[in-house]
Amino acid sequence: MPNHKITILDYGMCNLFSVVRAFERSGADVLVTDDPAQVRFADKLVVPGVGAFHDSMHEIKARGFDEAIKRFVDAGRPLFGICVGMQILFDASEEFGEHPGLGILPGQVQAVPKVSLSGEPLRVPHIGWNHLVAPQGRAWRGTMLQALEERSPAVYFVHSFVATPTREFDRLAECDYGGHMLCAAVQRENVMATQFHPERSGAVGLAVIKGFSVL
Repeated sequence: MPNHKITILDYGMCNLFSVVRAFERSGADVLVTDDPAQVRFADKLVVPGVGAFHDSMHEIKARGFDEAIKRFVDAGRPLFGICVGMQILFDASEEFGEHPGLGILPGQVQAVPKVSLSGEPLRVPHIGWNHLVAPQGRAWRGTMLQALEERSPAVYFVHSFVATPTREFDRLAECDYGGHMLCAAVQRENVMATQFHPERSGAVGLAVIKGFSVL
């Protein structure tokens, strides 16, 4: 029987089917809602996202989810952002101009580098499998990545922009892309997020989802 309850936001910019299925496979009791009033009753909240930062923020605000998300975080309950759902947690993005985010995590969303540190061209968007590594001085024990602690796991990315946290310790995981260490996951107290798609990352992704669900 499901032993944890997950509320997933539907604000019109989400790949809901695969996200919902992944959480259900992890054993969660899933509720999908497009009503910001329901957020106050959530035990754990998931904010998925695909597409452009500005479009996602427009829908979040137009539907009244911006303040609902902030109040949820202020209450100390666990939140999990996925892909663009991670990016909108930050102060701002430079995608198609400067656009403000929710400001829950300090930092900026910037373009994925187009040239490696050795001067070779990089493919943008960054699409495909890449390995997670823990930043220096950061451990995964006690986090949503705890099950991956003894591995160098590969996960699936699709993105042209990436968040750069102001506080280094907010970085939970990174990936090497042409010598650039891109932020792949963050965690600060009850706020967690991944740039990669756990719902598309096979057994490793399900372990991440389970790790959040049982916190």
